[in-house]
Amino acid sequence: MLIQIGYDIELAMTSPMALIYLLHVHPSRRDDLLQPEVIHVAPSFPTEEYFDSFGNLCGRINVPEGVSSVKFSSRAVIRDSGLLDAQHYDAYQHDPRDLPASTLQFLLPSRYCEVDSELLNFAWAQFGSTPLGWPRVQAICEFVHNHIRFDYQCARANRTALEGFRERVGVCRDFTHLAVTLCRCMNIPARYVTGYLGDIGVPLVPGPMDFSAWFEVFLGDQWCTCDARHNRARIGRIVMAQGRDAGDVPIVMGFGQHSLLRFDVITHEVYPDTMPMSVAT
Repeated sequence: MLIQIGYDIELAMTSPMALIYLLHVHPSRRDDLLQPEVIHVAPSFPTEEYFDSFGNLCGRINVPEGVSSVKFSSRAVIRDSGLLDAQHYDAYQHDPRDLPASTLQFLLPSRYCEVDSELLNFAWAQFGSTPLGWPRVQAICEFVHNHIRFDYQCARANRTALEGFRERVGVCRDFTHLAVTLCRCMNIPARYVTGYLGDIGVPLVPGPMDFSAWFEVFLGDQWCTCDARHNRARIGRIVMAQGRDAGDVPIVMGFGQHSLLRFDVITHEVYPDTMPMSVAT
């Protein structure tokens, strides 16, 4: 399967500032791209690219005085298996004493995931009798999927997992933060993932496309994909970045006053005979 991905993003600003962005496909998917991914920035500025502590490919530009807006755009085509998310029915849960050291940070509280809150006692009361491993994670997904009502109009950039639990409304990041927190409460390493997820193999959802958030848990010596928002296996997830929570993986972050003027995301299946020759070959 081939999937076209891309975006057009524009930010308005009133002063010089640094901008960082995590808009590249994750390095783990780079070899699936038909051609190297290029991010166009307008006006053109020198760009510094670097890898953060989670292995995400990031970029930084310094916007000078007198620039009123900055645009980011990209188009790419990526190969995908076309298969549904893998289901790890027999994946076992590690005792924390046996976990790889690299996973331990994904058991700890983070900016939007308050493991050390009332959610800890709730999680053990709600899920303590469920089977360990994959069934326990699926029970958490089921709970979060039914507990939170999805509503774009109620999106809030600073809502934490505990607030999402109490308010019972939010968007994909809120489903993900709550599920990640409940998994960590149950000693299951969980990390936040952001990326592309188009309406492939499912009915088209009305309204504009957006980036999506889901999560991964460490079970059976591997990271496994989970999604409390949709609570079903999906086709065509393209990872962009991974971290402890949304604070680690901002799509674009400006260190100064700015506002969003445009935000369009593209992700859909394409076929070789409909693509330009330079891309198809």
